[in-house]
Amino acid sequence: MVGNETNTGGSRGRTSSTIGTSRRSVLASSGVLGGTMVAGCLGDENGDGGGDQVAIISSDAGFGDNAFNDNALEGLEEAADEFDLEVTQVEETETAEFAARQEDLAADGSYDLIVMVGYQHYEGLAEHSEAYPDQYWMLINDHVEGADNVSGWIEMNNEMSFLAGVAAATLTQEEIEHGDSATDPDEAVVGFAGGEDIDLINAFEQSYIEGVEWVDDGVDVLTGYGGSFSDSEALNDVATSQFDDGADIVWHAAAAAGAGAFAAAQDNDRFAMGVDSDQSIADDQYADVILGSAIKALDEATYQVTEAVVDDDWDSVSGEQNLSIEEEGIDFVVGQEFEGELPDSLEENVEAAKEAYVDGEVDLTCGPTGC
Repeated sequence: MVGNETNTGGSRGRTSSTIGTSRRSVLASSGVLGGTMVAGCLGDENGDGGGDQVAIISSDAGFGDNAFNDNALEGLEEAADEFDLEVTQVEETETAEFAARQEDLAADGSYDLIVMVGYQHYEGLAEHSEAYPDQYWMLINDHVEGADNVSGWIEMNNEMSFLAGVAAATLTQEEIEHGDSATDPDEAVVGFAGGEDIDLINAFEQSYIEGVEWVDDGVDVLTGYGGSFSDSEALNDVATSQFDDGADIVWHAAAAAGAGAFAAAQDNDRFAMGVDSDQSIADDQYADVILGSAIKALDEATYQVTEAVVDDDWDSVSGEQNLSIEEEGIDFVVGQEFEGELPDSLEENVEAAKEAYVDGEVDLTCGPTGC
């Protein structure tokens, strides 16, 4: 087993390249609302729905990311099947239009719940939660203080990133061969490939580095940003540069652009790790190189909030809620092609890291949305 050394100091990562993310969701047919794509059923021709209706507005990464947005959508789709609901899917990739999309849905008056993916929705929601006090809202990655009609879910991305670092540092020191890919345990180098260079993703990076250091501060960490959550080619360049510089494993925090890191791993006979959901399933064309994924149970959260609306139990989800290691909403899962094949040190270190975090033995520099 690799030794555990808790270290919560500053970043030790060095920049390799800077250029300037469960299961695959099945998207419904599309229409138009406020200039954006809408998928789902909007009720009958007179605007009267056949049952309860819920809506979801994407983050700027959009749906089809096989990560953050699709994971949130999946929980709504599961709830729709369970409770006979209609789901309206609004894709909006321009943050400046988020407030307008919120108002479109609230003013329509048809939706029992409106889900917003991403803290960038906060500014508009702070106004609309007050303007539409009878509307139930769910905000992912932030909350609105004092707004009883908002269920605000803080995803502990720092905890998730910490576990990704623990996994990467463990596996880079092990001899792993799968297909054409292999690690070089004598070098012990891992990479981080971020999407946009913003506070949120900087917190992913720093927490990942601290996870690596918790296992072994002698493991080298390469870092870089592709500048986008949708440009997979830019992220491929970042990951390829890191593989060229000796990385065995690259973990991405880049939503849909993360496919570029997976492709780079295949092209360079190395490995990668997924984010937010089990991307060995969501991006199964890359399953042969995805050792595992750091995940958050966002689908369970959207299901839970929808269920609360159906059961007239809003008080149970009102206000600030958390997805955390302690609440078993954050974890690391092994990729589908690697089940039973990875060394025992992975499970041992991940479980020890979770226990240490819950026991207060790990103090991460960054919070879930920034440093």
